[in-house]
Amino acid sequence: MGNEQHPSTSVLLDTLVSTDMPTPWATFKLLSFDLGEVGREHFALVLGDVAHVEPVLCRIHSECLTGEALHSLRCDCGPQLDLALQKIAESGCGVLIYLRQEGRGIGLRNKIRAYALQDKGMDTIEANEALGLGVDLRNFDVAGLMLKTLGVGTVKLMTNNPDKLSCLAQHGIAIAERIPLKIEANPFNQAYLSTKARRLGHFLNDET
Repeated sequence: MGNEQHPSTSVLLDTLVSTDMPTPWATFKLLSFDLGEVGREHFALVLGDVAHVEPVLCRIHSECLTGEALHSLRCDCGPQLDLALQKIAESGCGVLIYLRQEGRGIGLRNKIRAYALQDKGMDTIEANEALGLGVDLRNFDVAGLMLKTLGVGTVKLMTNNPDKLSCLAQHGIAIAERIPLKIEANPFNQAYLSTKARRLGHFLNDET
């Protein structure tokens, strides 16, 4: 986890602006929050009255320009984002927290540098370490604060990442259920997904 400083989790955030955001699955409410982070505007996509529903279907998603905008096959990020929005739309109520933490927090340029090392045979962890970077510099604390600001106290969390479960619990968000969010592997991301399961403890080999 990273060392970024965020506002105290005992204080609610100011919502800077909101608008309707039509998508192929549903029209969400897009909300931007004041986090005091220059260049990092985290946001939420909200469907329904999440403040008065428990538990709320939820996804905490980290930015991945290559996977989402360029449809890269090197990861599962783009399909995970689409699947999460689809599941929220099907449920009629839920929230997706979108964190601007590209490349597990190392940024786009360093992510491309790490990809170049992976092209030479390193796995995702070895590449970060070879560059003198942390394995995962993301900070999920702010996600708990954003959920509290939205009035969400209990979630059904769509995730394969145990760090997200523990972080939300530490910040007073109850986890009613973990819902796997699995995407079929392809020849370009099979090794990457295997490394996440084997070395980062992601839940990719179970059905619960």
